[in-house]
Amino acid sequence: MAITTLVIRFFQQGGAFMYPIALVLLMVVAVSVERLVFLLRTEHQNRKLLAELAPLMQRGDLPAIDTLLHQSPAAIAKVLATASAQARVDPRRSELEIATEQGLMDVMPAIESRTHYLATFSNMSTLLGLLGTVLGLIGAFGALGAADPAQKADLLSSGVSEAMNCTAFGLMVAIPSLFIHAHMQSRTTQLIDSLESVCSRFVSAVCGRPAPLAAVVA
Repeated sequence: MAITTLVIRFFQQGGAFMYPIALVLLMVVAVSVERLVFLLRTEHQNRKLLAELAPLMQRGDLPAIDTLLHQSPAAIAKVLATASAQARVDPRRSELEIATEQGLMDVMPAIESRTHYLATFSNMSTLLGLLGTVLGLIGAFGALGAADPAQKADLLSSGVSEAMNCTAFGLMVAIPSLFIHAHMQSRTTQLIDSLESVCSRFVSAVCGRPAPLAAVVA
């Protein structure tokens, strides 16, 4: 209860700019949760598909592979389906590689979307905190001119404290946002790398040089 009271008092003493910073915090939480759920679901779907796809690839059963790819909602299924369709038309390695690249370009926007907003939100919260501090200090020093000399020290102390709360809150939002952005960016890069690896293995298998997919399932 005491912590809740302290947080509320801290927020109330920060001035009007605490509210836009709080809004930025809500957006950070929303984007972080959405991206984490999306990446975890995509990784799980890819692992499940690859586990089912590996024995079919070893047998070279392209009809069964096509059926499995069109039934799966996994991101890698969309990429490999493009390559599989190309294999029925022209199975040359160069054409298959172009097809997988096109498939990757189709799924990458969904994988990379909104992650960059986290870095933007971090900068926004920092700048909003600084702006709130500057305006708070301007107001505090402006009030000193009409204040009683005996009260100037108290007014200045109160005004500076209120202004610093805004900067502190902005940094409290900005620093975690940067760490979350770095983590999400790392997971996104790993997912894209795994998709590229699977595409390379698929092309090699179709071209008659099979490579095990089990290595990318784990």
